Amino acid sequence: MPLRTPLYDSHLAAGAKMVDFSGWEMPIHYGSQIEEHHAVRRDAGMFDVSHMCALDLAGPDARAYLRHLLANDVAKLVTPGKALYSCMLNRAGGVIDDLIVYYFSPEHYRVVVNAGTTDKDVAWMRAQLSGVDGGFNATVMVRRKGSEDAVTLIALQGPNAHERRSTGVDAVAMIAVQGPQARERFWTAFPDSRAATEKLENFQAAEFASTQGNWLVARTGYTGEDGFEITVPAEAAADVWQALLAAGVKPCGLGARDTLRLEAGMNLYGQDMDESISPYEAGLKWTVDLKDPARDFIGKSALVGDSARHLHNEFAGLLLLDRGVLRAHQKVITPLGSGETTSGSFSPTLNQSIALARLPVGVAIGSEVDVEIRDKLLKARVVKPTFVRNGKSLI
Repeated sequence: MPLRTPLYDSHLAAGAKMVDFSGWEMPIHYGSQIEEHHAVRRDAGMFDVSHMCALDLAGPDARAYLRHLLANDVAKLVTPGKALYSCMLNRAGGVIDDLIVYYFSPEHYRVVVNAGTTDKDVAWMRAQLSGVDGGFNATVMVRRKGSEDAVTLIALQGPNAHERRSTGVDAVAMIAVQGPQARERFWTAFPDSRAATEKLENFQAAEFASTQGNWLVARTGYTGEDGFEITVPAEAAADVWQALLAAGVKPCGLGARDTLRLEAGMNLYGQDMDESISPYEAGLKWTVDLKDPARDFIGKSALVGDSARHLHNEFAGLLLLDRGVLRAHQKVITPLGSGETTSGSFSPTLNQSIALARLPVGVAIGSEVDVEIRDKLLKARVVKPTFVRNGKSLI
């Protein structure tokens, strides 16, 4: 049976069509995916992202552990609340998951991972905690609640590793408020939060106490628009959702979230990358930090070795020139060999079909390729894999 976020009843009350997504009952739309998409591009929309998993990492070795675990380097995080996007790699250089890390101190971090990968992520993270030179002295606490009888697993690792379970009292819910008017509408709903959040820069978060408990508000998102991702106690989620509704924020489902992130050129785990794909093949070379030669993170040797497979393919965008719809796993024929679309859909902002694709290295931006769609070859133009940002076309 699929799990339910603390906002399940709120979705039903708003008329959502619910679907099973990565083992969770989630809203696909509330009547019109297109209207929800445009609401985020033109005004403000909100998404329940409580199916994603927040992990709190704490302990004397927290910083050293993350520097070993992740391809990006948390050592560059020195301002409390600053966030970092990174891939977590296997030893072959494939992407186990992509995630965000928030820094609060060298001994305290928040890590947010994808819904469908949570179990394997936690298992991998626990294994790495205890797997090097006797282990790292750190604690990982899962802060997600999926049902009334759900528990929060606290994994304590190190030389004396053990586990314990608690009730879900420490569980949190996450709501993303996105769009050009997102922050103003958030402040309308919660005016007391403005002082703590108004000066936040991109990829920065602030913790503060509210009447509904401790909040974390981050200026991050997955739509290519400005806005906040807010983390609140699970029991406060429904009231927060209702206050945002009253402030004019439109509820949006997974359908709009997918077309928005595709227009913004953002990877979706399981489609645009997985454990067989390196970050270089997924257009994420910028997240691999090799500046410190002494830092030996997991997967590094595979990425820098002579036989590294990331040299064969690169990430690009496609804009369909003929009539049709681009989807995932369509063959792309280029003068340098064949490639494949990884994500594709109709773009409501551009009124045209677009896709992300892995193509042979050397296929030029601006060149034309053929995409095999239903036994027909349709023309597409190769573009940079960011189509829309802050409501503006980049094509």
